[in-house]
Amino acid sequence: MSRRTPILVVGLTAAGSDGLPPALIERVLRADLLVGGRRHLAMFPAFSGERLAIEASVEPALTRLHTAWHNGEVAVVLASGDPLWYGIGSSLRRVFPPDALEIVPAPTSAQLAFAALAEPWHDAVLLSAHGRPLAAIIPAVLTASKAAILTDHHQTPAVIAQALIAAGLAPESRCAVCEQLGGTKQRIVQATLTDIAEATFDPLNVLIVWNDHPRQPLPPGLTDEAFSTEAGQLTKREIRLLSLAELALQPGEVMWDIGAGSGAVAIEAARACPTAQVYAVERRATFIGHIQTNLARFPAPNLHITHGEAPAACHDLPDPHAIFVGGSGGRLAEIVALARHRLRPGGRLVLNLIMTGHLAEVVQLLPTARVTQIQVNRGTPIQSDLRFAALNPVYIVVWRNEEHYD
Repeated sequence: MSRRTPILVVGLTAAGSDGLPPALIERVLRADLLVGGRRHLAMFPAFSGERLAIEASVEPALTRLHTAWHNGEVAVVLASGDPLWYGIGSSLRRVFPPDALEIVPAPTSAQLAFAALAEPWHDAVLLSAHGRPLAAIIPAVLTASKAAILTDHHQTPAVIAQALIAAGLAPESRCAVCEQLGGTKQRIVQATLTDIAEATFDPLNVLIVWNDHPRQPLPPGLTDEAFSTEAGQLTKREIRLLSLAELALQPGEVMWDIGAGSGAVAIEAARACPTAQVYAVERRATFIGHIQTNLARFPAPNLHITHGEAPAACHDLPDPHAIFVGGSGGRLAEIVALARHRLRPGGRLVLNLIMTGHLAEVVQLLPTARVTQIQVNRGTPIQSDLRFAALNPVYIVVWRNEEHYD
């Protein structure tokens, strides 16, 4: 076997090779194989070895790099900034052990942006919209006092600014777009969110957003009377709190509320965990209206309404970490099958049932589920005394997807 030489991974700024020490430039030029984006490769016109441009997929480059490493060839990978911050470093670590990589980072674009603004960034949230859905970015910005966002050709500063305004961030919020950081064409544009939403910028940029009123997690426990509904059709407060505890939604997770009704559970979950993504699935148009009314009362930008009937309406939703079923009609078997198929490992399924026939059906479908009967009695004054009025008993069924769970 040939002696394996660690792959040299070099971070670059817009200054290109001018920002590197001569000894490091010499190592790049002596390599057998040079891998990187076309923009990065063009920064080394004197390189005479094999060049491999990374296109839409990184996989061909990883395959060639593995062959080079295995055969003892000297390979260099060029990357932007710190390769381990939203860069090729994570892809390399999928294929190579740590001792097969020698990483020489440059300052990240976020570091350079904050330096150009003379802005402390130890309290900033660092995000990337590069090839990622905005649904995962917007809630994190709304909960942070300061955020740096990598953009791309599709998720431009204007697109991100428009999405932030639509999600409720103040249009006058301060922003900065930092272009071509570290190079001779560096430009810093400071403006409001409204200004950014109507402007175009160089594709190589970082968007900085200041949020003077970051949203904080709000503990659940709104009263039943706070919600718009009809015929009293919503998960009662006491049952809602217990069900939310069983769902145990965590930051960044995905939750479905199937048969969301007036949206009480979905709204409370979304407000308690602002960086989670919550999907309220409801087939009745009247109750879609109630969800929208309740969202206007209790804003939750990370709550998404899906008008349709499960399981078909869930087809395009991201796989969930938690599923709540509060109203399933006669499709319990289909919904349980959907949950078993789509729940992520360790995911939680929580059902609220009031009919013993439905309970028997679910227990047969999920024999390992945990079942608890909850009987709530609410105190009400009567003359100078107190009486207790009983609510309908509810069966809370909890099932966890233990398959492949560590």
